[in-house]
Amino acid sequence: MVKSVLMIAFHTPPMQGSSGVLRTMNFARHLPRHGWNALILSANTRAYVETGIDSDANAPLIERSFALDAARHLAVGGRYPTMLALPDRWASWWLSAVPAALRLVRRHRPQLVWSTYPIATAHLIGMSVHRITGIPWVADMRDPMTDAGYPAQRWPRKAFQWIEAHAAARCARLVCTTPGAVNMYRTRYPHVARERFCLIENGYDEAAFGSAPSRGTVRTRIRLVHSGLIYPSERDPSALLAALSLLKNGGAIDGASFHLVLRACGHDHYLRAHIDALGLRGLIELAPPLPYHQAIAEMQDADGLLLLQASNCNAQIPAKLYEYLRAGRPILALTDRFGDTAVKLRAFGIDTIAALDSTPDIVQAILRFLEMIRSHSAPVANPHAVRSESRRARSAQLATLFNHIVDPS
Repeated sequence: MVKSVLMIAFHTPPMQGSSGVLRTMNFARHLPRHGWNALILSANTRAYVETGIDSDANAPLIERSFALDAARHLAVGGRYPTMLALPDRWASWWLSAVPAALRLVRRHRPQLVWSTYPIATAHLIGMSVHRITGIPWVADMRDPMTDAGYPAQRWPRKAFQWIEAHAAARCARLVCTTPGAVNMYRTRYPHVARERFCLIENGYDEAAFGSAPSRGTVRTRIRLVHSGLIYPSERDPSALLAALSLLKNGGAIDGASFHLVLRACGHDHYLRAHIDALGLRGLIELAPPLPYHQAIAEMQDADGLLLLQASNCNAQIPAKLYEYLRAGRPILALTDRFGDTAVKLRAFGIDTIAALDSTPDIVQAILRFLEMIRSHSAPVANPHAVRSESRRARSAQLATLFNHIVDPS
């Protein structure tokens, strides 16, 4: 018997700038092979800050309901009442999404409701549908909703804490993407049965990867690529830029031998000011976003891939890490050696790791990494081991989880 799940997800195509799009759409695409059809409820596209042109003829159908972005649609003079943006700027989505979800429930009779963060309103919708219908609810937290000092503002933080606590108390399963996040929730809610906090990691989409280019020799100009957002806090590149300045001024690298591409970093103005101040424009390129398949091809063609993750995100793993592993290129990770990101890399035999906030550490790591690339000795993930990290494999895990909820026997 084919079962169905109602998936409530703000991040769906054509939205850009979030790995959550890929997580939801790949789950929905692969679940049917495991006996589960997915019904997706999302927000109308005007609520998205940024949209792209990527399309997929095989993408599941998406039902959309009305939503506004308080910061863009309800602001006067750039300001809007806090109450219009609790728990987040898309709180208006709840008003239309709950009735829309109930119509889908009446029409399709799903066995489960699934909602996914980081838009907290999605969990508010999932919780509401669960309470009205009694259908079991799975809360896909991905990363922890709250942490020390996050969210920074008082009332959003209180709203997030309320949703988080009620999700832990009411949902059939609370799903995280890293072991650190699972352990954090088990510690935070010790009265909740440990088995209700589950791990389903992010992954890569095999269909996005073509044949990797053949490589006889390393380019004279080594090309290092960072693909995706660089946050001034969680992925602060200041120590990296300082290290590159030292290496350039010392003659270890120059524009003819080294090229760093920061693709779709999302903070070009902030980074350009630092790059210009340190005289690094000849070494670093701030590149615009690419369609997804082209971004994957760029990863496969790079001499090395750069990963940034601060120690305050030790319980998180950037979603791009799984694509980096599948790309089969050397990885230089600037992150805490004790965080989940470093643990994941070491599990694949990758030890080219340095602390993101230590300029001396990064200087030595870059020199070692470049020498390893030149000598073809940089570690890369074993292709056979990486297969278990695909989103198709993650969907099988999710289907198994769903089956245990609807039929515990």
